[in-house]
Amino acid sequence: MPSGASARSAAVATSVVAAAGLAALAWGTLIERKRYTLREVTVPVLPTGAAPLKVLHLSDLHMAPWQRDKQDWVRSLADLQPDLIVDTGDNLGHPDGVTGIARAFERFRGIPGVHVNGSNDYFGPSPKNPLLYFGGPSRAPRTAARLDIDALHRVFDELGWIDLNNAAAALDIRGTHFEFFGVDDPHRNFDRLELIAGAIDEMRANDPLFDEQWPDGEDAAALRPTVTVGVLHAPYQRVLNSFVNHGAQLILAGHTHGGQVCVPGFGALVTNCDIPRDKVKGLSLWQHGLRTAFLNVSAGLGTSIYAPVRFACPPEATLITLVAAPDRAVVRAPRKIGYSY
Repeated sequence: MPSGASARSAAVATSVVAAAGLAALAWGTLIERKRYTLREVTVPVLPTGAAPLKVLHLSDLHMAPWQRDKQDWVRSLADLQPDLIVDTGDNLGHPDGVTGIARAFERFRGIPGVHVNGSNDYFGPSPKNPLLYFGGPSRAPRTAARLDIDALHRVFDELGWIDLNNAAAALDIRGTHFEFFGVDDPHRNFDRLELIAGAIDEMRANDPLFDEQWPDGEDAAALRPTVTVGVLHAPYQRVLNSFVNHGAQLILAGHTHGGQVCVPGFGALVTNCDIPRDKVKGLSLWQHGLRTAFLNVSAGLGTSIYAPVRFACPPEATLITLVAAPDRAVVRAPRKIGYSY
């Protein structure tokens, strides 16, 4: 039988652990999940002499109509004067979330943008056992409500943004020619990788300067500065590998929430896909075969309304400054610049 002193010590230890757990829960639910953060990185992918470009990467807003603080913070990002917006899905977090998205994105009107879908642009949130995430990527609940994705796409259309769901498109921004391709949500197997090659071919066939841009020889890119960007929601390895094979120099994704609940000094416990944990958020390199691309995975700005907590993983948007590469023949390791955590 334990002595009275031992029992009291055990009781005190239990109380301390319980208090720490409650404090962590309070921090994660009341403070950190609303501690909206701008992460800034620099990516050297532009051709020599090209003007720097600012790309605002938004993802996983999981918007509910009453989340005015999140909407106001996103609206304030227009003051950064980005040259391009990239939205990597999961914008909706409520059947009426599209009204909040329209308000949040209103100030981006006139700024070029591209977007892809996430699963929560199709399906509403539902309660889940968080322990199931340790068993692998989440599955779509049979009872999930269908969301009005057409209304969401009308918001994007009014902003002038390009739909990259299993599609490709080109844009000229400040003297640099961009080729984009993307897929619909890989988490729900809506991606159609077999369509990407044809979409790229059609995009280039409709480019009146294509023949001038792509002559035979190693100096083709010098005639018309071009950057190739792959866009997707959930960064599954099969899609990342395909994008690298199709020549992506930069890949943008979301979905992971950066792990959402992380352990300081260890990082994310889960990724909700098959990407390695060390690439669950932030800028890294993705290598496949003999090719390499920069990969930026956003930790996102929201959570499910049924799991409103973040810990050691604040909600974020990313400002990516594209600059000229020191050597376009070699992809350099990324440097993290200006992280504002």
